[in-house]
Amino acid sequence: MTNDPGFARRMWHQLEPVHAPFWYADEVTEEAAALGYPVAGRWPSYFAWRSAPLGEASPELVAATFYSFSPRTVSEHVPAAWAVAAPGKVLDARLRAVDRMYRSLLGDRLGDPAIAEAAALAREAAEAADTAGRPLAAANAALPWPDEPHLVLWQAIGVLREHRGDGHVAALVTARLDPCEALVSMAAIGGAPREAFAGRGWTGGEWDAARDRLAARGLVGPDGTATERGRLLREDIERLTDDLAIGPWQALGAGRAERLAELTTPLLVAALESGLLPATNTLGIGRVQAPAR
Repeated sequence: MTNDPGFARRMWHQLEPVHAPFWYADEVTEEAAALGYPVAGRWPSYFAWRSAPLGEASPELVAATFYSFSPRTVSEHVPAAWAVAAPGKVLDARLRAVDRMYRSLLGDRLGDPAIAEAAALAREAAEAADTAGRPLAAANAALPWPDEPHLVLWQAIGVLREHRGDGHVAALVTARLDPCEALVSMAAIGGAPREAFAGRGWTGGEWDAARDRLAARGLVGPDGTATERGRLLREDIERLTDDLAIGPWQALGAGRAERLAELTTPLLVAALESGLLPATNTLGIGRVQAPAR
């Protein structure tokens, strides 16, 4: 068993790139178009793909659980998403998209026994995740498991990433950072440039107002850069996020978690070398390249 909360972060850096090609792959775009979603931009299908486990979720529920998006942006896509396709149809198409994506990404390696072993370990970790107070993790954990190992692996990572994400929202709320402030404070420490958050839908005025609120708390300076106090607050948020995400890895045990990292390293490399993942992103991809060992 690992008692190091930082291990949860290393496993996130290991597994997130294995899951993340879904948001950028052509096969996923094609499945979205087949359902009837506009695909000139990523958000119409993004909101459908990610919120479908919640059922016909309201814009208020999606804004609350996704947290960092402007409620105005959410309302542009939800509940309109369910007029295009019901959540059940979206979930079926999501698995088809994952299947096609991994077949394109991995080719003959898809049948490698290592993927089946990785899927079994990831599923065990996902099933050990405590979903109390974690709505997105709970919704994904309630979905039936697919049969194919590569689909099980992707779905298990999805549960684990939403489990971590729900905990991260709890950490942000504990730190009294509202959704826009959470983004401004991340940009202030250099976690991602302001431009990377443009799709979240906050206006320039809303961003500046959030920065002013952070400045009033002594968290950013006049130029918008984090103060020492602001950096320490973000470090506390990340440590709490790690602490809240460690449960599944404690249940799996350090040795078996390390085995999962070893088994998924070829998939991680394939994803990073695919060209699908943007160099500048808000997913934590690229901040740690080495496998979690």
